[in-house]
Amino acid sequence: MDKEKQEELTEVLDEVENTEEKKPSGKDKCHCDGKKKKELENKIKDLEAELKNANEEKEKLVEKVKLAQAELINYRCRKDKEVQDSLKYCNQSIITDLVPVVDNFERAIKLDDNNLTDELSKFLVGFKMIYSSLSGILKTYGVEEISRQGEIFDPNLEQALLTDRVEELENEAVIEVLQKGYKLKDRVIRPASVKINQK
Repeated sequence: MDKEKQEELTEVLDEVENTEEKKPSGKDKCHCDGKKKKELENKIKDLEAELKNANEEKEKLVEKVKLAQAELINYRCRKDKEVQDSLKYCNQSIITDLVPVVDNFERAIKLDDNNLTDELSKFLVGFKMIYSSLSGILKTYGVEEISRQGEIFDPNLEQALLTDRVEELENEAVIEVLQKGYKLKDRVIRPASVKINQK
């Protein structure tokens, strides 16, 4: 469209130049030449206006194409991140279900071995072996315990359930971990439940 209009404008300009060269001088000037020149000038103005509109439309279309390309790139980036996250945390639901089982094994292991009968003591040894295997498997999948006793309370990793006052410790230090928290790689899947120091 632009090229055609430019060619038409060039032809009209050439015609005007030819008319200027052939134009008689003085008294021989014909009224019809002035009229033709005016028509050509009007045609030039119309063509220039059309050309300007065509260029503006072209610029708008170029901007739309650039915007569409940018949106496509952003969409691809978002999708790539979603795929990476889904692969990185694909085991989260099963690990979240296994964490309470690990808690139960820990509670069983904490029983005093000295107060148990021989038979129960043998069961406890088996529990310890199962717990050890289960903990090892979780570690291979990137699961870490959140147990920060003595450190300053971090609301991103812990939830404070109880408070106490211990003069020797800093304010908001974790006094006791009531329930371990767990992280899967860099995502907290269960915050630790803690007792913190309040001065």
